Amino acid sequence: MTPLISLAAAGQKSAEVTDWSARIGWLVGLALFVALVYWLMREGWKWRGTLQGDLPELPAAPEDPGPVKLSMSGRYHGSTTAGQWLDRIVAHGLGTRSRAELTLTDAGLDVVRPGADDFFVPASQLREARLDKGIAGKVLTEGGLLVVTWAHGDRLLDSGFRSDRAAEHNEWADTLNDMINKTETEGAR
Repeated sequence: MTPLISLAAAGQKSAEVTDWSARIGWLVGLALFVALVYWLMREGWKWRGTLQGDLPELPAAPEDPGPVKLSMSGRYHGSTTAGQWLDRIVAHGLGTRSRAELTLTDAGLDVVRPGADDFFVPASQLREARLDKGIAGKVLTEGGLLVVTWAHGDRLLDSGFRSDRAAEHNEWADTLNDMINKTETEGAR
């Protein structure tokens, strides 16, 4: 029985393994689909920025902010509407993640971001500092993120920072909250 099968198989040609035109068609279709999804995401990001166009320009740091209370290097993970950790703010570059150098003075919080727009939060606009575990697109362990709530225009914003040395977060939250309480007490007089 074995010789008959091998003789029958020897007389037949095998089918072509690859149909290149169909394979190229699928690859082109997939590439177009990925490009469409990327374009839609980009348009959505731009549309979100347009909807948030009522936010005023970000303040610049003053010429002489005073002595440095604290400084920290780490990452800026973005800003959201206060209390809504998934509602990312993208206007004026606030949605761009980047490295960050934070400096706290009596004048306020200076955020220097290489490759992105720097911004300054005056002390009178700081509202709260807390340790949290997440902000739009970034979730860490409990207390792994320093979240600073501040007023900008008629909105309250939460901005998330992560220090290169996470042990600094508690000191930052305490110092910021003390500074905010002091500012509120002086403003109430």
